[in-house]
Amino acid sequence: MNASPSQPHPAEWTETQGLLPSVERDLPAGRHQFHKEQMMVQIREDLRTTAPVPARRPNPFLRRAVLLPALACVLAGAVVGGLALTDGGDGNTSLATGPALTTQVGAADAKGAAPLLDHISLAAADTSEPGVREDQFVYIASKVANTYPKTVGDKTTVVSEKLHSRQVWQSPDGRNGWLIEPGNTGKDGITLAGPNPFRSAYDRLATLPTDPAALLRKVYQESDAVRDPEVPRDQAAFVAIGDMLTESYPPAKLTAALYKAAADIPGVVAVDDAVDAVGRHGVAVARLDEQSGQRTEWIFDKKTYAFLGERSVQVEPSDTFKKGTVTFTVAITRRAVVDEMKEVPGQDG
Repeated sequence: MNASPSQPHPAEWTETQGLLPSVERDLPAGRHQFHKEQMMVQIREDLRTTAPVPARRPNPFLRRAVLLPALACVLAGAVVGGLALTDGGDGNTSLATGPALTTQVGAADAKGAAPLLDHISLAAADTSEPGVREDQFVYIASKVANTYPKTVGDKTTVVSEKLHSRQVWQSPDGRNGWLIEPGNTGKDGITLAGPNPFRSAYDRLATLPTDPAALLRKVYQESDAVRDPEVPRDQAAFVAIGDMLTESYPPAKLTAALYKAAADIPGVVAVDDAVDAVGRHGVAVARLDEQSGQRTEWIFDKKTYAFLGERSVQVEPSDTFKKGTVTFTVAITRRAVVDEMKEVPGQDG
C-alpha cells in the first residue's frame, strides 16, 4: 500500500481538459443535496404543504439513486425542506463542459476491505482536530465535477463539467451557512439557512454513538426511514456514512467509528488504486450499487490513510454510461474551523 503513485490515466480529469460550449442541461444522474438524507424526514413533512417548484440545476452532491422519487423536484428547487437557498449573484446556472470523464476500473478485493478500514480507523483516531465553538463555522473547500447526459436538439451525449471549486461554511448547529460554487450560485454565493438544523451538522454528529455496532444500527435506522425502496438497503447505509465523511466535520472518535462500522456493511470492498478529482492516487473503500451498476469509492492516501475524496464509477455498462465513466468526483482540499462566515483560512476575513 506504500507503492509510489502511478501516472494518471490519459483520460483522467485535468484542469486543462478541452471544453465544449456551455449549454443548459437536464437534471444530472449524479449526487444528492448536501446532507439531504438527514433532511428527508422533514422534507416529506414539508411536501404536504408545499407546491412543487420549477427545476433548477441541482447541487452536485445529489445521488439520484437515493432520492425518494416524489422529492426529486423539490430537491432541485429553491426551497429544500425549510432550507432557504437565496441566490446572491447573477443567477447564472451553466457550467462549461467537456468530454465525459473516464477511468480504468480498479480491481475489487472483498477480503481486503476489513484490514484496510482497520488501518484507516486507527489513523483517524490518532488525529487531533480542534473543536468548534458555537460562534464559529466549519469551512470545507473541494474540487468537484459531475457527469451527465446532455441533449442538444435531437442529439444526446454524455459530458462532464469542468472541474471547479466549491466552498461551504456551516455553523455548528447547521442553522446558518454559505455556499460558493459556480453553476449553483451567482458570483457572491448562496445562503444556507433555515429553521431546521442539518442532521449532519457538527453539533448533531457529536451526539452520535462512537461504538461501531451502535453507530451502524443508527445509520441503518435513519437511512431506512428516507431511502427510495428500490435502493438496496446496504448501499443506502454506505452512502449515508460517506456523506458524514465528505462535506462535514465529524469528531475524530466518530470518524474512526464510522470506518469500523462501514467494515460491517455487506458488499464493501477494497480497491488498490483510485484517483480523486485533482489527480491524487490512493487506495479506496468502495461498494457497488447493484441497481445502477455504479461503484461509490472513498479514496485515501496510500501512506497516511488521510481521506482525499470520493467518486462514483460506472463499473457495469448501463443505458446511459459506458463502463469506466466517472459520474461524480470530489476532492477535499481543505477543512478548517473559522471565526466568520465567508472567512477563507490563510486570507484576511
